[in-house]
Amino acid sequence: MIYKRNRVHSRTPGGFFSFEEEKTKTRIYGFGYGDSIRLRDEFGETWRGTAELGSDETVHYTFRNSRGRVVTGVVDGIAIVLRDAKGKTWRGFVD
Repeated sequence: MIYKRNRVHSRTPGGFFSFEEEKTKTRIYGFGYGDSIRLRDEFGETWRGTAELGSDETVHYTFRNSRGRVVTGVVDGIAIVLRDAKGKTWRGFVD
């Protein structure tokens, strides 16, 4: 009989997300994996996002809220840096 190891975690990036906007210190946090990431900010606004694994081991994140605001970014290995359409920078981590 041949045994096959079951994968416990998928290769899809995710976990607990926490981001903070540099100037206003607004926080966004939540959980998710791959195509189903759901975050919430301090004002109760819900952000839905995706994480796409790139060919060069980078992860591209895109988050949208109900008002049409979009925040995108890339993981450089340790920290995540996101930018929105107004040029605001969000820094955070995935645990």
